[in-house]
Amino acid sequence: MTMAKSINILLVEDNPGDAELARVALDGGKMNNELDVVDDGEKAMAFLRREGPYADAQRPDLILLDLNLPKMDGRQVLAAIKSDEALKRIPVVILTTSRAEEDVLKFYNLHANCYITKPIDLNQFLHVVRSIEDFWLSIVVLPPKGTGK
Repeated sequence: MTMAKSINILLVEDNPGDAELARVALDGGKMNNELDVVDDGEKAMAFLRREGPYADAQRPDLILLDLNLPKMDGRQVLAAIKSDEALKRIPVVILTTSRAEEDVLKFYNLHANCYITKPIDLNQFLHVVRSIEDFWLSIVVLPPKGTGK
């Protein structure tokens, strides 16, 4: 099944290698994706709130969020997203290297929609990103792009 509309994804990732791998995996995917990448938590919130250089940014349908970010970490970003009426319905997938049980619990308690540990192997990483695309963009019905209010 091919969808005509474009799906907007915001990747919040400070590792340029992981960001590029995600881009490659999504470019080779089944859906028509628009991928925006920011490399720290403050930029992520500016993007989501359409502030400064992100005034014309498209509201994402899905956010892929790393935990360990400069300026504002993933926990702070997730808490800010989920406490904002205009943003809280955007699904947030935590995509991180941490397997720590306390991180998993912390992020689900902050209302993360999904917690995925990044594999170290290149092919497995590509497979994980494509699986995220298959599930979140092909199977799940995403909330409409409204103000959230």
